[in-house]
Amino acid sequence: MPTFVEGHLNGAGMRLAIIVARFNSIVTDRLLAGALDALKRYGVGDDDILVVRVPGSLEIPVVARQLATSGSYDAVICLGAVVRGATPHFDYVAAGAANGIAASALEAGRPVIFGVLTCDTMEQALDRAGGKAGNKGFDAAVTAIEMVNVMRALS
Repeated sequence: MPTFVEGHLNGAGMRLAIIVARFNSIVTDRLLAGALDALKRYGVGDDDILVVRVPGSLEIPVVARQLATSGSYDAVICLGAVVRGATPHFDYVAAGAANGIAASALEAGRPVIFGVLTCDTMEQALDRAGGKAGNKGFDAAVTAIEMVNVMRALS
C-alpha cells in the first residue's frame, strides 16, 4: 500500500506573511479580507500574520523572496490583480509576477502562494474577489495552510 502525504487545514502556530498590491485596490482589498478571514477560521493568530503592502503586482516577487528566505515565516501569500488593457503591459506584469513568485518559492524552499488575479475585465476580477466566483484570497490562504502542513509532514 502506498504512503500518502496530505496537508490538513489547521493553521495554529503558523507564522504567515501576506503581500498585497495596492494597484486595483478595489479588488486587492477584498482579496486581503478573504485571506484574513480564512486564516482566522483555520486557527492562525492575528499576531502571527504580517501584511505588507506594495505598489503593484510586479513589486510582489522581490518582497516575497525577502520574506520567504528570512526563515521567519512558514509561508508567504501573494495577492494582486492585473486586468488586461489595450496594451501589452498586462502580459509583462502578469508574467513577471508569476515567474518571480515561483522563483521565490523555489529559492526559499517554502510555500509562496500565487494569489494574483490575471483577468480580462474588472468584472472578472471582482467576481473572483468575493463575487460569484468566490474569493481567491481566501483560497490562497487555505492553500498556504495546507502547503505548510505538507512541508512539515515531509521534513
